[in-house]
Amino acid sequence: MTRGVRLGKPWTPLTPEAAAAVGGHLGVYELADVDGGVVRVGYAGGASRFGLRGVLADHAARGDAAAFRYEVTTSYLSRYRELLMVHLADHGRLPDGNADEPGRVGRLRPL
Repeated sequence: MTRGVRLGKPWTPLTPEAAAAVGGHLGVYELADVDGGVVRVGYAGGASRFGLRGVLADHAARGDAAAFRYEVTTSYLSRYRELLMVHLADHGRLPDGNADEPGRVGRLRPL
């Protein structure tokens, strides 16, 4: 069985309570607007305070998005770049929340 490259988990409303329920793991996440459109792809790495829980709690406190989904992985940088490439392939541009990030995003043709 092969795993798709897109995050296929259902969206969870981005509230302080929902963020607090996420473990302090390393991983990647997507934030969405009220229509389910991805507005940011991000990661919680080794320098992230409290891992995914902390990063998502910060986004919830700022009101950055309506919903989130995440994936626990120690290969968070590779997976982060992969998710950016998938978004670029699907939409022709990066999410608005990633538009000003430095670095080159490669090209990918997901199935």
